[in-house]
Amino acid sequence: MTAESTGYPGKTRGFPRTGPGSLAPMGRRLGALCIDWLVAYGLALLGLGVGAWSQAMLSSMVLVIWLLLGVIAVRLFGFTPGQLLLGLVVVTVDGRLPVGVGRLVARGLLIALVIPPLFTDSDGRGLHDRLTGTAVVRR
Repeated sequence: MTAESTGYPGKTRGFPRTGPGSLAPMGRRLGALCIDWLVAYGLALLGLGVGAWSQAMLSSMVLVIWLLLGVIAVRLFGFTPGQLLLGLVVVTVDGRLPVGVGRLVARGLLIALVIPPLFTDSDGRGLHDRLTGTAVVRR
């Protein structure tokens, strides 16, 4: 079953076709991810500059900072800095708010694996969102 046969992406889950609350397109989600990654990289470089970790640990710290930034920001505000800039928010498909820490950690780890977000359903939601019961929608 495809989005075309059901009407539009997100219809089967109760999301509107367009506007606030509609499923975010892949390009915007990817743009938000890139912005968040750059923020994490900048913070990791700042930590390197003040001697908090060594050059050898830099790439690992970027990942850790990105994961923490995602979990903390989405738990507190519903969006990451990149999602804020691009008008997106993370929601649960069952309507529970705010998104729980366990879901956010699992979602972040699955995104960090790179492969799960590539497997999308007819609504365009990645495997990481399907497994954690979340979706990225327009704010």
